[in-house]
Amino acid sequence: MKLFFISCLFALLTLLSPMTFADEVDDGYRLGAGDTIVIKVFGEDDLTLETQITNSGKVNYPFLGTISVKNLSIKQVEELVYKGLKGDYLVEPNVFVGIVSYRPFYIHGEVKQPGGYPYQPGMTVNQAIALAGGLTERASKDKIFISREGTKSESVNGTISSQINAGDTITIEQRFF
Repeated sequence: MKLFFISCLFALLTLLSPMTFADEVDDGYRLGAGDTIVIKVFGEDDLTLETQITNSGKVNYPFLGTISVKNLSIKQVEELVYKGLKGDYLVEPNVFVGIVSYRPFYIHGEVKQPGGYPYQPGMTVNQAIALAGGLTERASKDKIFISREGTKSESVNGTISSQINAGDTITIEQRFF
């Protein structure tokens, strides 16, 4: 009886986890190269996979082979795996997909420690600057440019409070005295 209760509780938590996680992660977030994801199917330990998405945007998943996850949301990947496993392999698979770590963002120019840093949802330019050790003495707070990943357009003007995305590149230019 105790084992049955624990199994039911785990199943309930697994069912609720994607909904809770999806609420925390904006549905607008799209997976890309460098993101690390985990795919789990309740009761099927052999179908658990934790992998980093490659430049091709594809992952190799048991029974389904190579699947493309680039530019998909977490919910879309869950549906893709669910549909692939349902019927031929499992009657009613309970699929969970989560982000283990996001691809980095990059910051350079007039910051003390330029480089790539781990992205967190909701991050602003100001928080990115803090991770990079702050601004140098010559930094301009008005000449901030953000290059969005996956766009061919030039950089957009940003401010200290601008939101950044995973994979973005932030450039802080010098100010004129």
